[in-house]
Amino acid sequence: MTTFKLKAGFFTAIFCIFFSLHSCKEQPKNIVERAPITFTKDGELSILKKGTETAYIKFDIEISESEYETQTGLMYRSSMEDTQGMLFIFEDVAMRSFYMKNTEIPLDIIFIDENMHIVSFQKNANPFDEAGLTSTVPAKYVFEINAGIADSLNLEVGDLVQFQRN
Repeated sequence: MTTFKLKAGFFTAIFCIFFSLHSCKEQPKNIVERAPITFTKDGELSILKKGTETAYIKFDIEISESEYETQTGLMYRSSMEDTQGMLFIFEDVAMRSFYMKNTEIPLDIIFIDENMHIVSFQKNANPFDEAGLTSTVPAKYVFEINAGIADSLNLEVGDLVQFQRN
């Protein structure tokens, strides 16, 4: 009887170990793929050369106002058309600092004051660079466009910016 109990206990233990090991078998991992983030046109932005009243260039803009939108900005985007940009709108005028964490495309960052004049630039910001890119004077708005466009359009401090929402 004791031998039967030992054998039964032994087989029960083996059975439990076998099934516990089998149930611990690694399950296939779910791979989550990030859907591409596409441009959403929220309005248009025009830049007027200082001293003129005619729009020099127009951009389609995506507007960023919420905390989440401001924190993510153009992150995780693989491209943007040269006629597109992102306009960040802040509640106050302050020194602004941006970085390129998780930003895949090089950018020109344009700082704009409360009177809608360009006051500072950070040109040719490198993708994925986490160094702070700061305005040289306080700004209320920040406009991001593809790198090199600010120079190709000869944008300057003092140029006037106008925008309208859709």
